[in-house]
Amino acid sequence: MSEKIFKLKSDFEPAGDQPQAIKKLLQGIRDGFDYQTLLGVTGSGKTFTIANIIQELDRPVLVMAPNKSLAAQLYREYKNFFPENAVHYFVSYYDYYQPEAYMPGSDTYIEKEAMINEEIDRLRHGATSALLSRRDVIIVASVSCIYNLGIPLSYMNASLHLEKDKPMTRADLISQLIKMQFERFLGDVKRGQFRVRGDVFEIRPMSENIIYRLELNEQKISDLTIIDNTTKNILEHLPEIVIFPPKHFISTKPQIEQAIKTIKEELKDRLKYFKKNKLYLEAERLERRVRYDMEMLKSLGYCHGIENYSRHLTGKLAGEAPDSLLEYFPKDKNGKPDFLLVADESHIGIPQIGGMYAGDRSRKETLIKYGWRLPSALDNRPLRFSEFESKINQTIFTSATPAKFEAEKSKQVVEQVIRPTGLVDPEIEIRPVFNKETNYSQINDIIKEAEKIIKKGERLIINTLTKKQAEDLDAHLRQNKIKSNYMHSDTKTLARNEILKDFRTGKFDILIGVNLLREGLDLPEVSLVAILDADREGFLRSQTSLIQTMGRAARNVSGKIILYADNMTGSIKKAVKEVERRRKKQLAYNKKHKINPKTIIKKIEDFLDLAEK
Repeated sequence: MSEKIFKLKSDFEPAGDQPQAIKKLLQGIRDGFDYQTLLGVTGSGKTFTIANIIQELDRPVLVMAPNKSLAAQLYREYKNFFPENAVHYFVSYYDYYQPEAYMPGSDTYIEKEAMINEEIDRLRHGATSALLSRRDVIIVASVSCIYNLGIPLSYMNASLHLEKDKPMTRADLISQLIKMQFERFLGDVKRGQFRVRGDVFEIRPMSENIIYRLELNEQKISDLTIIDNTTKNILEHLPEIVIFPPKHFISTKPQIEQAIKTIKEELKDRLKYFKKNKLYLEAERLERRVRYDMEMLKSLGYCHGIENYSRHLTGKLAGEAPDSLLEYFPKDKNGKPDFLLVADESHIGIPQIGGMYAGDRSRKETLIKYGWRLPSALDNRPLRFSEFESKINQTIFTSATPAKFEAEKSKQVVEQVIRPTGLVDPEIEIRPVFNKETNYSQINDIIKEAEKIIKKGERLIINTLTKKQAEDLDAHLRQNKIKSNYMHSDTKTLARNEILKDFRTGKFDILIGVNLLREGLDLPEVSLVAILDADREGFLRSQTSLIQTMGRAARNVSGKIILYADNMTGSIKKAVKEVERRRKKQLAYNKKHKINPKTIIKKIEDFLDLAEK
């Protein structure tokens, strides 16, 4: 039997419901099930269960999360479980930057963020280069990985394979690096740059925190080494290296020449349309932009917003599916995708995949209508849902609250209700929004509860209905000398990870949020979750939302839930009924096996490996 390619490192063995879940899901994979669901309650160790499944596989894995914060947390967990394997984090630029847009009402054009975060770009290139060079790869990505990325074959073909003693001239190597879109630089090289001094090259790949040093002697590569970024001391001698392009959209000279030809033809047709309809401003705007981009392509082989010309550069037909991260994963001998997809918190992520295409198209159609882009820009897009389904094979959905889609698609649903720690779902207490007996509003009441929790050195989460309510409550608590902070969709992505870390370390005691403080957030210090206005029936107070939000207190032995509600809505009744069903099963298991529940202890660490530039 061949050696396993994935090596799981953990101080724990599967416990609770994990052993039976692992056994059933693995059997399902071996039986060829295309879809399965792991219905795992919060704190039951779904990630550890999946890690145990991964170690039995010999193919890459894509873990897809519904948002960047959860993807970063999962990346850290899988990185810890598989330190010897290639675990990478991948997110789209759309996760971090305002995409290009035009608002005709105010005649406001919003240019796409020109400065790409170097660290995010490094992580993206690390993911794609790993997929094209090895098999023991786990990519943790946000759902935005279904956006257009560039042809994997072009990216692979543009890579540079360098071996010791291989014939190479100085001029040829400089030329090849420039064709790959590396930038020649005289000072200290940053990612995507190289420096030449005599016959010594220093090349810094986009995907790594290292510098490759290459020496030529008599038109041969005489030495290949890795050197320290700061001291320039040699760290390791290498027999060979593979350097991937610093950009995902990479094209050959013939491809660019053909693209310019077809771009000109499309521009001509579009200008004819604008002028026929007396849209002279739009015509002038479009012609100026496209001709500038063509000049950049011709002289540099690249232009800002090159992805909008991807159809011309790749030769794809109008409407044809773009190449996303999924295309970088291998295929089996029958041409089927040869990787396992783990759709984490699938009840949120799967609907997002379905909605991305329509949202992106609406934004692009406005840009095209007013002359900011050619119609072919519509083909720089995310996958349609049907296209996404055609590019995956075996999938495991993981969620504490699977939706109808997962239930209908899955060949089996495996329940994981018993936690290894013996923790049971927190008890739920329902209190009035305004207590007439005490003259206390829900805000007065939760402040009183908060003081008790803080005295014990524990933390609490308060869930509000709106962003403004979260901000106002945070300001009110601070005025009352209570350390708090808020987090919602307007909070910058990298700042979210810092806020969560500060919360866990005790820099503040109360975290207030709207919809982000739900799925997957692992905060064992939280012993109380309070949901304000819980009886406002709707998306934010649905059965799924309530169960997911309440789950944030399920990792602490003192966990407790307070719902502030004047009416018992249908969602509250269903959520309470489901929690009571799980509690009954968990308590019976603990009694039978004489288990005393314990709070989860989790190391506090940075989610992403952000290094010095």
